[in-house]
Amino acid sequence: MDVTFLISAFVTLFVVIDPVGLAPLFVALTAGESAAQRRAYAIRACLIAAALLTAFGVAGESLLGTIGISMGAFRIAGGILLFLTALEMLFERRTKRRENQAEGAEASTSEDDPSVFPLAIPLIAGPGSIASIILLTGSAEASDTATHLGVYGVMFAVIALVFLLFLAAPLIERALGRTGITVITRLLGMLLAALSVQFVLDGLRDAGAFA
Repeated sequence: MDVTFLISAFVTLFVVIDPVGLAPLFVALTAGESAAQRRAYAIRACLIAAALLTAFGVAGESLLGTIGISMGAFRIAGGILLFLTALEMLFERRTKRRENQAEGAEASTSEDDPSVFPLAIPLIAGPGSIASIILLTGSAEASDTATHLGVYGVMFAVIALVFLLFLAAPLIERALGRTGITVITRLLGMLLAALSVQFVLDGLRDAGAFA
């Protein structure tokens, strides 16, 4: 098992999913709900997101092969997508977009369940996290079953953190404040920018751009 690769996988998924940034949105989406109802929403959202990401991790690369897309090309495309996400994080556009999605969900009837939309999709299992899980499972050696399982373990660990932070969201929002959350988001954006460039470089290497 490649421990260094799994650490990189954890950082990638943690930064892309951004559990800390999702916590205030969870508070907004579940305002006025009881603690039990909030817990039910959190459980449902995390289970749906985990199932979706697992499905893409298992079948994503095969699907790409079926439609004639090489893993190298997908690494480059995924890296560019993640870089755009990093730019949004650095300039607070991602936070504003997520808040707009949250407001759109709140504008629906009060009986609507926010656990599927927008919590599970696209806030947890969005384009960035889907691309990341396909890239990570595709980067692991095909014969290295332990590393493949480790990637899924890392993904479940990140979603477990999302769940825990959802439950602690009111406390986190009060402790960090708007400024604290902004600072953390921008630091994570810098990390994601570097990781996305690495994905592009790996894709170019797969395509034979480097000797």
